[in-house]
Amino acid sequence: MPHINAAAALQISMLLFALPAQYFISQWYGTDSAERIQITERLIIASWSTSTRSYLSMDAWADGLKLWLSKTRVCSEQEVSKELVCNVELLILHFRNWYYGENKTRSRAHGAKPHSYLAGSTHVHSPKPEYIKFRVGQVIIHRRFGYSGVIVGWDVKAKVPEEQLQPRYPPVKQHLKDTPHYRILINKANGFGKSTAYVPEEEITVIMGLEVYHPDMETYFSGYDGSKYIMQPWLKKLYPHD
Repeated sequence: MPHINAAAALQISMLLFALPAQYFISQWYGTDSAERIQITERLIIASWSTSTRSYLSMDAWADGLKLWLSKTRVCSEQEVSKELVCNVELLILHFRNWYYGENKTRSRAHGAKPHSYLAGSTHVHSPKPEYIKFRVGQVIIHRRFGYSGVIVGWDVKAKVPEEQLQPRYPPVKQHLKDTPHYRILINKANGFGKSTAYVPEEEITVIMGLEVYHPDMETYFSGYDGSKYIMQPWLKKLYPHD
């Protein structure tokens, strides 16, 4: 029996594939050249759309990293350093902030430097000022709108793009700009239209024993102890005193 090398195996596979491929093409494309062109265009558009949702999508890459990290945590004590997992999660946060521009200045001046907005800064919040009343991981209720949520970050005062400050804070509330602000993941169980909020301290109050449902909870927290959520290691690095 003659020896079949890799090249010969490839040729045989192509020959075996040729007949069903020819049948598929004839059935799919038909005989009308105009129809063949239209179907080909649809295939190209569909392929491009799929690629942009996967390989060219920043969300897909970030979600892929999150999935890898969730699997890594299971064996992190045995095979992978916890410090490595923590640093990669922090890198994901940096990446999202850079890509979506949430933490970039909206100034169009040439050479403008980026700023961190809406409690999205990745610098370590230390020392913590005594006047910061609430902590990351605490569950809150909004005094006016009634929704619940969990704190995932804070600023010592409002950090919002300059052009948004005036409509956000009318004259009677201008003083709120200089008070602590908190970034909130809004509880999906409330049926509230938004998924996140950025609110001044005087508009929220802490509540105990209430769990929050949000698709990003596992990104920020590892569990709930009945009074507050336990921060993931990367988040604890940013808020070491909370």
